[in-house]
Amino acid sequence: MEKSKKPLLLDHSFQQWEWEKVPKYRMEQVRNWIFEKGVLAWDQMSNLPKSLRNDLQEKFDLLPMESVQVQGSSDTTQKVLWKLRDQQFIESVLIRATQGTKGVRASRLTLCVSTQVGCALGCKFCASGLDGLKRNLTTGEIVGQVLLARNEASRRIDNLVFMGMGEPLANLPALLPALDIILSPEGMGIGARHITLSTSGLVPKILELAKYPAQIRLAVSLHGGDDETRRKIMPINDRYPIEDLFRACEQFIEQRKKMITLEYILIQGVNDDLKQAELLAEHAQRLNAKVNLIPYNRVDGLSWERPDLEQINEFYKTVEAGQAPRVTLRMEKGHDIDAACGQLRLREQTINQ
Repeated sequence: MEKSKKPLLLDHSFQQWEWEKVPKYRMEQVRNWIFEKGVLAWDQMSNLPKSLRNDLQEKFDLLPMESVQVQGSSDTTQKVLWKLRDQQFIESVLIRATQGTKGVRASRLTLCVSTQVGCALGCKFCASGLDGLKRNLTTGEIVGQVLLARNEASRRIDNLVFMGMGEPLANLPALLPALDIILSPEGMGIGARHITLSTSGLVPKILELAKYPAQIRLAVSLHGGDDETRRKIMPINDRYPIEDLFRACEQFIEQRKKMITLEYILIQGVNDDLKQAELLAEHAQRLNAKVNLIPYNRVDGLSWERPDLEQINEFYKTVEAGQAPRVTLRMEKGHDIDAACGQLRLREQTINQ
């Protein structure tokens, strides 16, 4: 993909489109091609006059990125490496799962979406921030991941989790307009209850997000039951310690009337002792929050390991015994595709240096 100085059409919602001498019904045809058919090439929009297609191609870029590598997993997970128009790389992950009750089984597709190229927060378990933050993604680059991943999967995406590269709440000026497009019936039409934003704990941004009208879900990356443990893993804890974070969460919950999720990555010898499990249960009770336990996914260049299965199960049982409202144990998918966030991008950058 060559660098381009043309504006990206997806950076603007359908309601913002204002093209001189282009009738509204033609704009609706373009909208239909993009958001309903997933077509991001002007020359494929066959019901538009060729002169209009040429004119629009001169004015706007449609394709925010291109797929340069897709790694498939034996446990039904795929990671996609995208090259952006400025030659930077980001990742998205397609996660397939089967669920059902009363003998009826259905396949569910979740997309893990990136919001930044790299990350500035430097969480110690994560590959995304190993070379720092390069830049924020634009609205169109966020929306583009959803459109193109849907094409890659050849089916509708059921759930979106903004847990990919970057800190979503550090890019709200681009993310909130992207959510507007994703939620809108004239855009992707994905329901708010199927969208989760994850944060490392940017307290002022949690309070800002609480004012957003759609009932999207919030997940908080905790990863430590006390400040001493958490700061070993997440440097942001020095700026926003646990008590400040929880007060912001309580305000968010009060305004939204919705449960949040506490995400907790289990790292051997760092945060997996049972005292941490007891503290985590206490925090979950205080916030009436769900707990999602995630055994650590190995990152190249980092020495940390996941606990053994016995310790993982003991930790889970201790949190559950502490009467946390709801506890899930997610055995991370995608070990064979470098699924820890940012690894594929770092490998591609190393090859190209």
